[in-house]
Amino acid sequence: MPSPTPVPPRDRADTPWRSEGAPPAPPPRKRMPGGWRGLILTALIVYLIANVVLSFFNEGDEPVVSYTEFSKQVAAGNVSKIYSKGDAIQGELKSAQPLPDGKGDYTKFTTQRPAFADDQLWANLTQHNVTVTASPVVVQRSFLANLLLSLAPMLLLVLLWVVIARRMGSGMGGMGALGRKAPPKPVELAGAKRTTFEDVAGIDEVEGELNDVVDFLKNPGQYRRMGARMPRGVLLSGPPGTGKTLLARAVAGEAGVPFFSASASEFIEMIVGVGASRVRELFAEARKVAPAIIFIDEIDTIGRARGAGAGVGGHDEREQTLNQILTEMDGFSGAEGVIVLAATNRADVLDPALTRPGRFDRTVVVSPPDRDGRAAILRIHTRDIPLAPDVDLTRVARTTPGMTGAELANLANEAALLAVKRRRDQVTPADLSEALEKIQLGAERSLVMPDEERRRTAYHESGHALLGMLRPGADPVRKITIVPRGRALGVTLSAPDADRYAYTEDYLRGRIIGALGGMAAEHVVYDVITTGSESDLEQVTGIARGMAGRWGMSERVGRLTAIPSDGQSPYGLAAAPATLDAVDHEMRRIVDECYEEACRVLREHRPQLDALAEALLAHETLDEKAAYAAAGITRLEK
Repeated sequence: MPSPTPVPPRDRADTPWRSEGAPPAPPPRKRMPGGWRGLILTALIVYLIANVVLSFFNEGDEPVVSYTEFSKQVAAGNVSKIYSKGDAIQGELKSAQPLPDGKGDYTKFTTQRPAFADDQLWANLTQHNVTVTASPVVVQRSFLANLLLSLAPMLLLVLLWVVIARRMGSGMGGMGALGRKAPPKPVELAGAKRTTFEDVAGIDEVEGELNDVVDFLKNPGQYRRMGARMPRGVLLSGPPGTGKTLLARAVAGEAGVPFFSASASEFIEMIVGVGASRVRELFAEARKVAPAIIFIDEIDTIGRARGAGAGVGGHDEREQTLNQILTEMDGFSGAEGVIVLAATNRADVLDPALTRPGRFDRTVVVSPPDRDGRAAILRIHTRDIPLAPDVDLTRVARTTPGMTGAELANLANEAALLAVKRRRDQVTPADLSEALEKIQLGAERSLVMPDEERRRTAYHESGHALLGMLRPGADPVRKITIVPRGRALGVTLSAPDADRYAYTEDYLRGRIIGALGGMAAEHVVYDVITTGSESDLEQVTGIARGMAGRWGMSERVGRLTAIPSDGQSPYGLAAAPATLDAVDHEMRRIVDECYEEACRVLREHRPQLDALAEALLAHETLDEKAAYAAAGITRLEK
């Protein structure tokens, strides 16, 4: 089929139409707040009111008196001067006289001489020395003066209008009366150092996926000659802290294109339609500087599958915003040259229309780094931290399986804080080790325990550690302590030598046996069960439930998944009641077998258990080497 005609970008994002081959529309004119029509109407109303008020005051300055009263004042010699134009007479008295209605006095007045009057007015005026002036006694304001005075309130109103509109705009963070928000600007400042792939480590396979996007942005002509089109969007999916936002910025920095960043929650407002308008403005700004990258963080906020929990009729603000994103990412939107990167922790809940090819063409899973990746990440985050010569970041990476880039950055920062607190010039291995313990185990508590409870805690932790040392294939014991940390009275830290990605049934049973070691030790030594095993039992329950209900490690339940991965089903029961009863029965069987095995091993190795507990009571904390030496077990390095 012939290649489609390129659609010119729209200069305005709110126009409901698209054109092909038409010249770009002129930029929209700036509109006054409220519109010119409202402003003109208000000005006319103010003008009329001002004229009425001014005419009222003008009339009240010179009262109208009867011609009879005027004649009396002339006869009494109380008139000082007059001015006449036709039959209208203006005058001024020598001394004030009360008004006929009794409401005050007057000195200046106006009157009207009747046409039939024949009272020798001129003779009377001359007789009483009344001055007849050539200019009005009361000077009226000109039309221009009245116009300026009437326009003054209107100008004041316009000025007040503009000031209030500007303050509302700045006070609402660039939002107008309907919540419209100013479109986001590129986050990189001019001249600032851009984030590149040199600032990203530990996820080489993800970089390979995104390098295609970078190359396309740098060399679009080569791909167009081969008939390849630019991907519409790339979805970054992975646990929190794995560096999805950093990857998006690195892609824009490597390609040297503008980068627009926004959180999905920023599009949602109470007023329906505001989110859609913001999406239009965002894509319009990006198209003006295309090629460009738009990054939407936590897209599952607005991208959830439609129909679940929607408003009445499904016409709520979230769905309108999602529909606008779908439209902008469509092939008919004129969004060529704009690539959308989005990040989410819940890719499984996104709407299928959002993740189909043509919108988000690729889904890149950003997983926690492996051992080599963790070492590279630690080297990046310690570039500005002075390290002691004996610091081995590879060894630190080996003891931090499963940690994400954000957690490793926090580890380096916590170690630096400890070094500053201890007045050191460099970060030592002890600082890194203590920082890791603080992150994984919690901060130390100053808790004074009775000797009997302290001894019981030592046997509890020794039970965990000894079973971990004796069980083949179990994770090596890294540290044992009976110093209270967080909510625990003691902690046993175990970590594998290498990252594990799949677990065997034997390994999982060893995890359960090790977790039950504390309770088994208290049972073997004291024949009691305490509440100190609560967290251990939670861990045991989770592993046993997975073995019986999710991973097919039970002959009675069979090779099926009876329990969802999140532990709950949106439709009530995840399986038939009989199947769930079988899962419960198998969980109990697995845990009971492991507990019996733990008690048997501890009884057989009681001298080693006692020796390890006594070493803990004497030193409170044992590292890996000291723990294996106290138990008399040789640690085989892998």
